[in-house]
Amino acid sequence: MSILLFDLRFVPDDEAQDIRDLLNENEIDFYETTAGIMGLSMPGIWLKDDTLLVKARALIDEYQSQRYDRARKEYQRQVDSGQTRSIIDIFKEAPYRFIGYLLTIAILIYLSVIMFFNLV
Repeated sequence: MSILLFDLRFVPDDEAQDIRDLLNENEIDFYETTAGIMGLSMPGIWLKDDTLLVKARALIDEYQSQRYDRARKEYQRQVDSGQTRSIIDIFKEAPYRFIGYLLTIAILIYLSVIMFFNLV
């Protein structure tokens, strides 16, 4: 019986390809489903043989742990070198756009909440 091994919704293309390559290298038979035209279906990587679930899950868990460590180190390197942007940097780059976004958000929140206050 087939079993979902890896949900592909909101997964970057490079990570999905790495998972496919990992499964192929370890000779784990799988198939893939897409989200379909409307995006309503379940995109994922499915195992054809559910007896390989423990092995495949262990491989993916190890891969994701390594990926997390790489991403964390890269982020820390960017922070240390001053390459990350803070909210103050964004404000300094375009203050009028920043204020415009804040006003738009405030208006949307006001319009969403005002109906509840009128009911009381």
